This record gives sequence, structure tokens and C-alpha cells, in this order.
Amino acid sequence: MQTEGRTRTISSKGCAGVTYWITGLPGAGKSSVASLLWRRLRADGRFALFLDGDRMRKVLGGRFGYSLQDRRILAHTYAALCRELSDQGADVVCATVSMFEGVRQWNRANLANYREIYLRVPTEILHRRNQRGLYGAAGDGRAGQVPGVDQPYEEPRSPDVVIDNDGSLGVDAIADRLHAELAEPFSAP
Repeated sequence: MQTEGRTRTISSKGCAGVTYWITGLPGAGKSSVASLLWRRLRADGRFALFLDGDRMRKVLGGRFGYSLQDRRILAHTYAALCRELSDQGADVVCATVSMFEGVRQWNRANLANYREIYLRVPTEILHRRNQRGLYGAAGDGRAGQVPGVDQPYEEPRSPDVVIDNDGSLGVDAIADRLHAELAEPFSAP
């Protein structure tokens, strides 16, 4: 497949693109890391797409809330969309809480080139960061439906990469590591 002057290496699993599924609790840095990884893939000349769970909620009309049922439906929707896009040869970087192990198992069984990345952040750091006020509001009883606070988050059982995003590495360094460890090289034209 020709992509911006380069030939993409075809894996033994066919011509499907790679799905980089970045999971972690809210505030773990998923969107920031995913955006940088996507940019690196594009700089390599790959046909790469970036899906962000928060933005996808809006694309889907904002009709889903934050209940466990709605979160499960969205997680399956994101997984199916990744499959559709990667089956067409796109590399897909998807940043999503993805709090259900069953969805990640489905991904492993149904996405040809699936790479699961778990951004693990200690709870005390998430509360300190308190992005978008989620953890402060949940801790004060003002908000609910926050994974890892009042909703269960099933930690990934077998991710390809676990990164402890405790602040010791910057997002650029994390994206560089993921790019180096997981991105498939291109062959010469």
C-alpha cells in the first residue's frame, strides 16, 4: 500500500492497520499521549487516525451519559469503529477509559493488529491533578459516575505496555517510548 511515498509493511495478519488502544482512568494523560503518538505515526508517513473518547461522545450526538450501561455501549462502539477503520488499512490511535476487561478481550480477539497501552496513575496523583474537577467533585459528593471513584475500573490484565504516568516522564517521552516499542517499520519502496 502506498502512503505518502512509502510502502507500508504488510503483516502476516493481512493489510489491516494497527490499533493503539490507550486506556487508563480519567486524567491519566490518555488524550495527550495519544495525540502525540498519532502525530509521530503521521510523521512516519502512515495513514493514521486519532479517536478521543471525549470527542467521540460529541460526534455520536451526546446522547450517551456516564452510567455503566452507556459506558459499555460506547466502549463497544469505539472498538467496532477501530475495527472498521483498521480493516481498511488505517492505523488508529484510540484514547478511551475503556473500563471493561471484556471489551479489551474482544479487541484482542477481533482486531488484527491490536496494541493495548495502559497508562497507570496512582489515585493520589489523579486527585492532585484533578483535571476537569472530576476527582474533587466526586470526593465532595457533588458528582458521581467517575471510574475508579464510584464506578469500577477493571485494570487491564494483559496490556502490551504499562506506563506508570506518575509525572516522572513527560508526555513526549511516553509517546516516544510507545512509538519506538510498538510502531511497525516501513519497508523501502
